[in-house]
Amino acid sequence: MRALKSVLFPIHPEGFRFIAIFAFLTLLLFFVSDFLGWVGVILTLWCAWFFRDPARVTPQRRGLVVSPADGVVNMITEAVPPPELGLGDEALPRISVFMNVFNCHVNRMPVSGKVVKSLYRTGQFLSADLDKAAEANERQSLLVEAEGGKQIVVVQIAGLVARRILCFAHEEQEFHAGERFGLIRFGSRCDVYLPKDSVPRVAVGQSAIAGETVLADLKSKEKERETLTS
Repeated sequence: MRALKSVLFPIHPEGFRFIAIFAFLTLLLFFVSDFLGWVGVILTLWCAWFFRDPARVTPQRRGLVVSPADGVVNMITEAVPPPELGLGDEALPRISVFMNVFNCHVNRMPVSGKVVKSLYRTGQFLSADLDKAAEANERQSLLVEAEGGKQIVVVQIAGLVARRILCFAHEEQEFHAGERFGLIRFGSRCDVYLPKDSVPRVAVGQSAIAGETVLADLKSKEKERETLTS
């Protein structure tokens, strides 16, 4: 039983129809050739893996900001939040997590709090690892009010392959840190904008796990940590 559990994993409901489509096309490919059929089998297994939705263990201490996505921290900078949120033109600390097509794409809320604004904007489909993708690409922006009135912005950004952003969060809805709030299909990025003077607790190039990796601690006065690549 333990061996069986090691190869099985929960699938997000949004993935079932895509897996079914891949499986049906695989059956058709077997009528063409065995080689193409087995290629279809591999692609179907990849599709199932893409839509996996594993359980996560989220630290719940007040002030912690956890990663909204699986992937790699590809940028840490200061940038102006999406203008549609109406937060002004002051640059805030921004941490970007890039998801490739092999990462789990279920997105999780970075903090406990209430969704104050939820706004969608159409756009381009540039590679999500580019800095300009934050402004040019299709995106879904959430403004979350955390404890003490602190505001966190989390933005789902479509990528070169992604063609659909799904956001299940609604305005006035309350979340616990680590709760699922959305999904992006087939390669994308999530940005988190922190309050002014917040200090990131991750480094560029570090792997992040949605709902588990701590991006920042809003209650800590610790200075920025040094990092070492080995």
